Amino acid sequence: MPLREPSADVYQAIADPSRRRMLQLLQDAGELPLKEVTPHFDMTRAAVSKHLRILADAGLVHERRTGRETRYRMDADPLRELKRWLAYFDRYWENKLQALRLHVEGPEPAEAGGPAEDQPAGEGGGS
Repeated sequence: MPLREPSADVYQAIADPSRRRMLQLLQDAGELPLKEVTPHFDMTRAAVSKHLRILADAGLVHERRTGRETRYRMDADPLRELKRWLAYFDRYWENKLQALRLHVEGPEPAEAGGPAEDQPAGEGGGS
């Protein structure tokens, strides 16, 4: 299956520390209206709303209107896509580090206590 890079919107959305905190808040709370999100941040209600709009545009937050109120909940799917994409590079670098470790330290020695290490050459018990 080809590796699909997450949209740039997801990167831009999670680049801001306030938006990351909003995601954590929504993850913990499930679903919140704007009036319950705002007190957790040192910014205006309009600024919080703008940040939530950016998260929604990136697909990280879903909005649900109930009367005059808008409720927000987190959608982790774009983050899972991001995690899969990053895991690919994590495996790449893990392989590179393993190759470097092998080059620097050499191959691992045979298990201690094997027949080749028990007795020096020429000191066998047979003849």
